[in-house]
Amino acid sequence: MVARALRDAGFDVLYTGIRQTPEMIVEAAVKESVDAIGLSILSGAHLDLFPLIMGGLKEKGLGRVAVFAGGTLPREDYPALKEMGIRGVFGPGSSLKEIVEFVRQVTGGGDASP
Repeated sequence: MVARALRDAGFDVLYTGIRQTPEMIVEAAVKESVDAIGLSILSGAHLDLFPLIMGGLKEKGLGRVAVFAGGTLPREDYPALKEMGIRGVFGPGSSLKEIVEFVRQVTGGGDASP
């Protein structure tokens, strides 16, 4: 749903699908020269997996990439996510409009029309 909302808002979106390893996510970001990465997780492994992605991005010189996350993320983990460099956290109940506006702000992209 998020990928479709971003496409509808005028963004170029590369959806890599589920079950991607941190290394696969970083390599796709390098190959595609992305401006933002959206991560969705339902397993509860975000505090283990997200640092690997953030570290991999920095290692590859992509520390500028705006990373945002959603899924079943406990509110008490939001500060840790922000501390590791996740720029936007969208838990249950977040609107697609809110996510699109966030991505527009951090990338300067998309269609400016509402």
